[in-house]
Parts: sequence; structure tokens; C-alpha cells
Amino acid sequence: MRIMGLDYGSKTVGVAVSDPLGFTAQGVEIIRRKSENKLRQTLARIDELIREYGVEMLVLGLPKHMNNDMGERANKSLEFQEILKKRTGLPVVMWDERLTTVEADRTMMDAGIRREHRKEYVDMLAAVFILQGYLDYLANQKAEE
Repeated sequence: MRIMGLDYGSKTVGVAVSDPLGFTAQGVEIIRRKSENKLRQTLARIDELIREYGVEMLVLGLPKHMNNDMGERANKSLEFQEILKKRTGLPVVMWDERLTTVEADRTMMDAGIRREHRKEYVDMLAAVFILQGYLDYLANQKAEE
């Protein structure tokens, strides 16, 4: 079963997909839009990617504050979750994404990617970290059974 990971931002959505066995996450693309509320093309592209990769489940990053509070971005992500459920008919799991963007940025710094180029990839890499965290969780659940 393939799973798609999404890092939902105000003007971008980072996209990652799992391999068919659900072991690893790979970055796919960053969907960009001009305005936060213009979701039609973003949703259409997500639909295309779901069909292209045979995705059966979505994992959406939940950007909680470090103190575990839910802020404005987290509430917008929960709204996006409902839109995705209705539009795709697929289950949409929320996954704590705290520090994934920081981790993505650090990974690119360690790889020697210049600051001006990091912005181009950070959302997609954050989606990879969100999805990989969920895949690792599933693997640990199976190992405990």
C-alpha cells in the first residue's frame, strides 16, 4: 500500500510518497500557489498524484507549537484534512510535524546546499520526514505485535 505524505503550508504543499512496501519515503514535488485560499489547482494536482502512484492513504503534517498547543497553522491543517477526506475519499492521518522543517533545513545544510537553494526544496523534504516518521511508527507497531 502506498501512502502519501503532505506538508501543508500557506503557499506550498510538499509531497512525498512511500515505496510500495511502505518502508521508505521519497520526495515527489512541491505544489505552489499564489494565494493561501486558492486550493482548486492544489487539490487537482494531489488527485493526479494519488492516481499516478496508487496512493491509498494520506499523512498530513500537524504543525503544533513546541508546548503542544494548536495554533492557527494547525487549525488550517485540520481544515485541509477535512477537505482532503471529502475530495479523495481516502483516510487522512494527522502526524505531528514539529521540527521537520528545521530537520529538513539542517539536512540540506549538511549536504552543502546553499541557503538560496534550500527554500526550493525544504517543503518537499519536510513531507519526506513527516511520512518517514509515520512509516517508522507503523513498522514499530508491527514489531511490537
